Amino acid sequence: MDVNDLAAALRACAAGFCPVEAGVALLISNETFLHRDDFTSRFIQHGTTCSTPMAAVDWDGAITALQAGELPCSGGERRILLLAASLAADTPVGLGDTVTGIDDANISRLLTAIRHAAGKRP
Repeated sequence: MDVNDLAAALRACAAGFCPVEAGVALLISNETFLHRDDFTSRFIQHGTTCSTPMAAVDWDGAITALQAGELPCSGGERRILLLAASLAADTPVGLGDTVTGIDDANISRLLTAIRHAAGKRP
């Protein structure tokens, strides 16, 4: 499955659940994790429902691996993954520590995701 197909399958699986849609959209828009085999092979499950490709992120597994040092990430990647998991899977995150140091592009993505999670779709 290529990156575009994987993104579509993730969106299809999250459809109808605004916080999950928002977390998935934040992860996709960061344009890092879906390009990483060490992420997609371990933390994304995929299948088909009624001939529609579906995929879901194992948020708990990804965050556990991240915190154990088993998923190397830059500081910005780490923050985005934590924030996406917080939106999609209600994973606790300290906003004070997590949003500090995020670049302008990711702040914009995060604000869009927060609005989406609240039902204000872009």
